[in-house]
Amino acid sequence: MSYRIPSPPPSLEELAKRQQNVVTASQLRARGVPARVITEHCRRGGPWQRLLPRVYLLQSGEPTPEQRMWAALLYAAQNGREEGRREGAVITGTAALALYGFAAVPRLPAVTGVDVLVPRQRRLKDAGEVRIRRTERELVARSVHGLACAPVARAVADALAEWTADGATEAVAGGSGDGAAPAFGAGVALPIREVLREAVSRPEIRCTVRELAAELTESGLVGDARVRAALDELLASEREAVLERLEALVDEWLLPAPLAGPELRMRGGTYIAVPDLYWPQEGVAVEVDSDLRCVSEGEAAWVRGGQHRMEYLGIRVVYLSGARLAAEPDAVGAELREAFREGGTDVVELLVTEG
Repeated sequence: MSYRIPSPPPSLEELAKRQQNVVTASQLRARGVPARVITEHCRRGGPWQRLLPRVYLLQSGEPTPEQRMWAALLYAAQNGREEGRREGAVITGTAALALYGFAAVPRLPAVTGVDVLVPRQRRLKDAGEVRIRRTERELVARSVHGLACAPVARAVADALAEWTADGATEAVAGGSGDGAAPAFGAGVALPIREVLREAVSRPEIRCTVRELAAELTESGLVGDARVRAALDELLASEREAVLERLEALVDEWLLPAPLAGPELRMRGGTYIAVPDLYWPQEGVAVEVDSDLRCVSEGEAAWVRGGQHRMEYLGIRVVYLSGARLAAEPDAVGAELREAFREGGTDVVELLVTEG
């Protein structure tokens, strides 16, 4: 039988190096540093300083932007694990986007205010520049420069919620000579489109349009006209790129060119649907990422209704996703060819208006 010997906790020196010289009172006590020593070291002119309640910087002088982030995270994650990816709290909002390196937000030194996401049941108050944000959902963390950050989609949603809130004055700030923090206010365009585009265009941060749309919907942000317009633009751009790849695949497999986005109606004028692609002679329609055509439940129901009506009238509907098209183009091509060969079943005669 083999025994696993637990590794000893890191020394104070190792811990300080890992956490950029920022530690908590409980971490100090666990390493034999009594409270009176902490108090003495944090007196004026001493070698240490208190940054937040129960959070200390083991050096004098101004903390760096990264040390400010560590202090915020450690304050909110009291009693978390020793590792940099701590339990119970994640940095979110503008500070997280700055850590991810978003070009559309100020660099880390200029960010004032750090939003930290914690479980709803935690009893914790705002402190200093730390703003506590609560969630009922399970926390998911991504390590960014050793710090626990919310996934990109959640960080974007939390940043946009702050920027678009009525009366928000410190959502994203740039430094100024007198220490004041200029913010997005009346007459200043919020970088909503830029942030959304950057979130899905950088492969290293791994955020999909679907994840972003779901998070913005969950956060209730699609009710804001500015966010909705930017998201609609992003969804349209994503679907257009997928449809271009699909039309190229149709050519590759030597299938006749389908109609793109035609409107289908009954002979009496009753509206049926607007499929992405349609072969009228064969009665075959293609729907691509239809859940990305809309963000509200009402619109989603409208799209699903059109799909059900097409199937009821005998049209063969092929459902495809952009992810599958990218990963399995040959399988998608074979599926389209088979659907084209078989065609619809007893298709009702329809009026087709090209888009």
